[in-house]
Amino acid sequence: MSRPPRCIDFGADAPALARALIGATLRVDGVGGVIVETEAYDGDEPAAHSHRGPTPRTAAMFGPPGHAYVYRSYGIHWCLNFVCREAGHGAGVLIRALQPTHGLDTMRARRGLTDERLLCAGPGRVGQALGITAAHYGLSLCEAPFDVRPAPAGVPVQVLTGPRIGISQAQDLPWRFGLAGSRYLSRPF
Repeated sequence: MSRPPRCIDFGADAPALARALIGATLRVDGVGGVIVETEAYDGDEPAAHSHRGPTPRTAAMFGPPGHAYVYRSYGIHWCLNFVCREAGHGAGVLIRALQPTHGLDTMRARRGLTDERLLCAGPGRVGQALGITAAHYGLSLCEAPFDVRPAPAGVPVQVLTGPRIGISQAQDLPWRFGLAGSRYLSRPF
């Protein structure tokens, strides 16, 4: 019997990877769930942190694919992105929402609430629930503490597409992806 793949192929472009991650499972130190919402960012478009080229803050986005790009949003929330494409390009996928399935008690303690639907509904909430910090910056997504697994083979995943949220540039790109019917999305499509 063959074992399921341990890790996702991160060589795809950002929109393709963002779509493919819907239904995949993400855990950090055993805590996590099913990815139900993502957003794609590419250095060729102005909303991406990598658009102006490498900086100390964005260096991980230009590194090899399959690594974590972590940044602080509004100086408060740690956000997790999966670097994709070839090294030097500057593309990634923001993990916007999860359906919590593993380590719910840990997530509840970290978030200070009990409503399962709100534990990981938004990128800042995902970061807090999973315990993401600057220490995760640049780490491989194919090694501990990360465990990223594709959606189970043969399970149909209906993906919704729409504009990204909370950006002021390149708003017309339909690079937000979500699991149809999920009650764990950060916002409806």
